[in-house]
Amino acid sequence: MNIMIVTNEEELQQAYHVRKMVFVEEQHVPIEEEIDHLEEESTHFLAINENEEPIGAGRFRVVDSYGKVERICVMAEARSSGVGRALMEAIEQHALSQGIEITKLNAQVQAIPFYESLGYAVISDEFLDAGIPHRTMKKRL
Repeated sequence: MNIMIVTNEEELQQAYHVRKMVFVEEQHVPIEEEIDHLEEESTHFLAINENEEPIGAGRFRVVDSYGKVERICVMAEARSSGVGRALMEAIEQHALSQGIEITKLNAQVQAIPFYESLGYAVISDEFLDAGIPHRTMKKRL
């Protein structure tokens, strides 16, 4: 597996493909909510497997003085194989390289244990995003 920062249109389209499969197809998030106006200001990450197929994606952007981790997703066939953890580690290393020491994310409630295993703590009440229950989480890197 390889985790990379997206540097060209082909890689960006691969990241979008993973996001569409997970969020739009599986979770029924409307495409106009999934691919939004923040894409151009985000740093995109892509996970590919040994066959050069896209298996995970995520994005990162700086908001105020913290890093916002968003759109973390892994294709169904690659889940529980460490892809999500590797994506998060790459994003956190990128944040640190940018001088960012605090990251936040809005986790789907079912994913909270995964993020807790990475050191994130819940800091909000539950809220709906695209009709899916979420809670905001935070980590000091």
